[in-house]
Amino acid sequence: MKTVLLLGASGSIGSQTLDIIRDNPNDFKLVAFSVGNRHEKIDEILKNHQEVRSIYLIDEGKAIEYKAKYPHIKFYSGEKGLAKLTNNADYEMCVEALVGIAGLEPAVIALKRNKILCLANKEALVTGGHIINNLLKEGKGKLYPIDSEHVALAKCLKKVKPEEIDKLIITASGGALRNVPLDELDNKKASDALNHPTWKMGAKITIDCATMMNKGFEVIEAYYLFGYGLDKIEVLMHDESLVHSMVKTKDGRYIIDYGKPDMHNPIRYAMYEGKAFLDTIEVRDLNELKDCHFHKFDPKRYPCVLLAKDALKQKGLSLVALNASNEICVNAYLKDKISFLNISKTIARIMSKVDNNPNPSLEEVLNFDKYIRDLTKEMIK
Repeated sequence: MKTVLLLGASGSIGSQTLDIIRDNPNDFKLVAFSVGNRHEKIDEILKNHQEVRSIYLIDEGKAIEYKAKYPHIKFYSGEKGLAKLTNNADYEMCVEALVGIAGLEPAVIALKRNKILCLANKEALVTGGHIINNLLKEGKGKLYPIDSEHVALAKCLKKVKPEEIDKLIITASGGALRNVPLDELDNKKASDALNHPTWKMGAKITIDCATMMNKGFEVIEAYYLFGYGLDKIEVLMHDESLVHSMVKTKDGRYIIDYGKPDMHNPIRYAMYEGKAFLDTIEVRDLNELKDCHFHKFDPKRYPCVLLAKDALKQKGLSLVALNASNEICVNAYLKDKISFLNISKTIARIMSKVDNNPNPSLEEVLNFDKYIRDLTKEMIK
């Protein structure tokens, strides 16, 4: 049985992780979690997981109230509380479902403590992939991705030898605005972009799907997770989201992870450390998949993917700037402060101002992140 720290318990991935822990009591036990601002979730989670001994929530006043209610539980709060929880709680596995760069420091702490890290936080690898990979090379902890695309790639890569691989192909739905003519995109509000055709997710990631910055992030993640260069990683448009990713071999075969969109499966794959759920299919021609439609990726329609690839070529602080400026721009778009196309345009302007350091420390990453956020806010004003 693995004892689990769940960071981001109140979100979509967190809720589905709680399902898996509840349904597999002989394999997992929840001992600690974080809920951010959604403290109203605490009572419900504790009702189903009575062995929890550590909790983080942002509001320090609320933490005092909950401590009075649950005196046997250690409560953490405030700016450094999340790091303290990750550093002090007694657990074997950390399932990390936080949003934004807030997920980087806990990921690093968990690995330094030699824990199993199941990572659903894109930004940790995007901004700190070099730090995380250095820890893994030193033998610190274990890392398993939760993103459906990277779980799919992990499954497919197990079916082929490295020397057989031609391409790692990450599929993309194109988001809610995929059928809107290019000359009409700038008129689309956040309410339009939030209506994803196949997945139900949080607001930020859904906008990232519409701009396809999420695919740019996934290319970066694949680079750090699997060790293949940009020339080996491609993006392919796929309407139905049934093919989560695939590997193309040099002799023309496609090894494919196929199934209905459901994040329970990638979470389960990570939590069981990749030891189960290895079902894949193999075809010689993608046209054999009669219920699937594929299209070439259009860089003019989705410039954020190119911005992400350019940042990866530079590495370091360029990747930090990419993530930070994107987060501020998406938030501004959600509040109708900028137009849809100005998301990528603003990010590009920010990227042009970066004085890069390709190998920053964790402290340098976090400080530069704050600087870029302020710079982006000023630019938007």
